[in-house]
Amino acid sequence: QVQLVESGGGVVQPGGSLRLSCAASGFTFSTSTMAWLRQAPGKDVETVSLINSGSGSGYADSVRGRFASSRDNSKNMLYLQMNNLRPADTAVYYCAVMPSGQRGRGTQVTVQV
Repeated sequence: QVQLVESGGGVVQPGGSLRLSCAASGFTFSTSTMAWLRQAPGKDVETVSLINSGSGSGYADSVRGRFASSRDNSKNMLYLQMNNLRPADTAVYYCAVMPSGQRGRGTQVTVQV
C-alpha cells in the first residue's frame, strides 16, 4: 500500500532554512504527481507545492521564491527546500500523492525567535 514518510522538520529562527524529505513506497513514484501540503493550528490544509513526474512544479503565492520542491525518481524521494522561513510557515508539513491526496503522518516545522 501507499506509504509516505516525511522527515526533516524542526525548530528554526526566522530567516533560517530547512530541507524536508519524503520517502515514498507502494506505488509508481516516478510517474506520480506529488504535493507538499501544510496545516497550521486552527487552519485548513494548504497546498504548498505540486511537482509532476517531470519535475515541473508550482507553488502557493505565500511560498513562491522561498521554497523549492524536487524529486529523485531513482530513490523514490521527494524534497522541499525551505529558505527565508517566517513564523507564518509554522505548520505540520505533509507529502501527498496526487490525485488521491493520500499523505504521510507529517513533520512539524516551527519558526520562532
